[in-house]
Amino acid sequence: MYDLLKGLRVVEGAAFVAAPTCGLYLAQMGAEVIRFDNIGGGPDFHRWPLADNGMSLYWEGLNKGKKSVAIDLTSPKGREIAQALAASPGADGGLFVTNFPVDGFLSYETLKTLRADLICVRVMGWADGSQGMDYTINSAIGLPQMTGPVDDPRPVNHVLAAWDLLTGAYCAFTLVSALLARHRTGEGREIRAPLSDIAATTLANLGFTAETMLAGRQRPRMGNDVYGAFGRDFVTRDGQTLMLLAITPRQWSKALEALGLKEAVAALEAELGVSFATDEGLRFTHRARLYPLFEQAFAGKDLAEIAPAFDAGGVTWGTYQPLEAALNDPRLFKDNPVFQDVRHPSGLTYPAPGAAATIPQDARGPVAPAPRLGQHTDEVLAEILGLSAAEIGKLHDQAVVA
Repeated sequence: MYDLLKGLRVVEGAAFVAAPTCGLYLAQMGAEVIRFDNIGGGPDFHRWPLADNGMSLYWEGLNKGKKSVAIDLTSPKGREIAQALAASPGADGGLFVTNFPVDGFLSYETLKTLRADLICVRVMGWADGSQGMDYTINSAIGLPQMTGPVDDPRPVNHVLAAWDLLTGAYCAFTLVSALLARHRTGEGREIRAPLSDIAATTLANLGFTAETMLAGRQRPRMGNDVYGAFGRDFVTRDGQTLMLLAITPRQWSKALEALGLKEAVAALEAELGVSFATDEGLRFTHRARLYPLFEQAFAGKDLAEIAPAFDAGGVTWGTYQPLEAALNDPRLFKDNPVFQDVRHPSGLTYPAPGAAATIPQDARGPVAPAPRLGQHTDEVLAEILGLSAAEIGKLHDQAVVA
């Protein structure tokens, strides 16, 4: 946790991954993030993975450091409270993150009547308002047909919700950008961030779309080969699988040196009339001739022999390891200062991350756990909406809040 956004109040009315990720990142940079959910929890309150006691590890992870308000969003009074929170007062309030539909009780047109300079960041599926989630957007954009073994035509879905996570980060960026503009002009605005547009623009930014337009077809699947460069998985004599990547001239030359392949590759260059030294595209084009040389070299050496040679030469490589092994990797989890042991609402204590970025000039604050559902209801209603204890008690009696 850092204090760069200390003083900002962001209200989150959302579920699933993208919008809660936006709120999480803002909270980790010091913003006060208040999430409201239905009494009993929203649609993501019990999402897997689950702890043995049934509590959602997913929910605990995406809502660290936030405050929680529980409201009956089906009731007129509950919706009125949600609207008031979204348009909360103060120079650094009136910041709302949501994935509720464009139309409805949390529409921008409705909320800006309560606060003209409101900033609303709205996660959407498709830009036309139709429903879409990470996996359906991904299936529509062609990537599952580019992913997986060469000899298997079935589409391969990725495990990581990439478009959700990119959208969440993009929303945090646009919210801060809109806030900076509001400080300059006094104007609010709605920002709509459809997963479909994040996916489409990302593929265009990476050249995928131009490539497909010019070629008339999308690139074929090619297993673990790194497209346009030299990179693939190889197996050592003792059965260890490594990922080797050689993009720069130095990475290439040091890999050849460590594997004892300089002469063999020089002979191949002479045969083909090319030089692989400075052109990663040529290494990719002729990978069918290069891979057997590398396979043979790896098959003749154990990992204990290859690793020191690669490290001494600055070769870019890594072993394949399951997550349970990665948990003991000091570069990732074990001894990583990004993580701290935290007791969570589930009653379990396990390491949880703060901000992914490290700011050497600032002290890293403690990681705050996710709240219990509705933990801050009374506090928020009193401090932000100015309700009296009697008014809050009446709302409890009417089951409007919990």
